[in-house]
Amino acid sequence: MKLRVEFDRETDGRWIAEVPELAGVLAYGKTRAQALAAVEALALRVIADRIENGELEPVPSSLMFEAA
Repeated sequence: MKLRVEFDRETDGRWIAEVPELAGVLAYGKTRAQALAAVEALALRVIADRIENGELEPVPSSLMFEAA
């Protein structure tokens, strides 16, 4: 499974990272790296929750994030 991460920068300097394939999965960080770490952690939580609730089939053992 490969998930794309998109970045944007707010006017106050904060970075926002979003995984478009997972609705609502976005996170802020002071740096691009912090935003990436936060959104990856959130995406993993969302995927795990969906698997536990039967909304998603278990993913193969490899999961990759690609920063856009």
